[in-house]
Amino acid sequence: MDPYRLDLTGHDIHAEGALLRDRGPVTRVELPGGVVAWSVNRIDLLRRLLADPRVSKDARRHWAAWRDAEVPDDWPLHIWVSVENMFTAYGPDHRRLRSLVAKAFTPRRTDALRAGVQAIATDLLDALDAGPDLVDLRAGYANPLPIEVICRLIGVPDEARPGLRRAVDIFFDTTVTPELATANRFDVRRILEDLVAARRRDPRDDLTSELIAVRDEGDGRLTETELVDTLILFIAAGHETTVNLLDHAITALLTHPGQLALVRSGERGWRDVVEETLRWQAPVAHLPLRYAVEDLVVAGVPIRRGEAILASYAAASRDPGLHGPTADDFDLARADKEHLAFGHGAHYCLGAPLAHLEAEIALPALFERFPDAELAVPPGGLRPVRSFISNGHDSLPVRLRP
Repeated sequence: MDPYRLDLTGHDIHAEGALLRDRGPVTRVELPGGVVAWSVNRIDLLRRLLADPRVSKDARRHWAAWRDAEVPDDWPLHIWVSVENMFTAYGPDHRRLRSLVAKAFTPRRTDALRAGVQAIATDLLDALDAGPDLVDLRAGYANPLPIEVICRLIGVPDEARPGLRRAVDIFFDTTVTPELATANRFDVRRILEDLVAARRRDPRDDLTSELIAVRDEGDGRLTETELVDTLILFIAAGHETTVNLLDHAITALLTHPGQLALVRSGERGWRDVVEETLRWQAPVAHLPLRYAVEDLVVAGVPIRRGEAILASYAAASRDPGLHGPTADDFDLARADKEHLAFGHGAHYCLGAPLAHLEAEIALPALFERFPDAELAVPPGGLRPVRSFISNGHDSLPVRLRP
């Protein structure tokens, strides 16, 4: 069977997920530039694979096409596999890098961000309250809240934030040209190298200053490239998933008034909203890439050493093998809301507790401030972002008061 060419525009992620499942639990897909990978789209198989030490995220060591220079330097997804941070590390390197970052997301430090998140949400809601009734809630609420949180955590100055937001948008836009993707890689590194230089001159109480201190201790625990690339990871992963989570949770509740009524009555809680949204609309539909360290057989399909694997989270989280015939339904009363939105195993997202904190503050605050909000376009009129990686809306038009 020929590889299925993924829709780079992400026009209908869930229809495509169903098609992938129909082709088989493990099926070949074509990424930009003709790169071929194995899509794994069943939740039980994907969970096991994500925890399997025979599967790596280090392209330099374990992706044959990358080692053999078969992937061009201007490949649009280059930055997803070439950065040197815990996202692309394997074995001892991964444990080393993850241990350095983990202290930024301890339960105590995450909970200490609560008051700041509440203040950011209040400021954004005040601005919405003072403006027109018809607003884009993605641009006016779902997007700026997590980006403000992560920029404060890292210590990004105001003047650098627009450039970083644009860079992240380009990371996730899988329709961009190779030229734009390549230029964007250099742009984001320049912005973050400038940030590192500024924090070396003027250390502050932020994660960048902490990482610099680790780097400059000279104990070999962090290279300069790893420092900058870890900041890239924080910026990219630290807000896009939460933006999409908020976007889809708002959309789900506005288009499922019966489910919203369950929350307002107290029969279901905001944690139910967050978990079911993560299952129903995985914020990252497909995550590049992993690689077979040795020959594997998955669901009877041989995956050869050095071949690439694509974690198809959106398809897996709607797996009817686990969630039955209602897998495509948004149902807060669902007994089992299992999903893989934050990954699994050694690479489980360290920022998951922060994403939960942000969503469980931002969502009730929005619906308390604007209890009669309604979607301003038919649900079918919402356009997806141009990406097979990111699963969100290009905009979210909402009328705050009927």
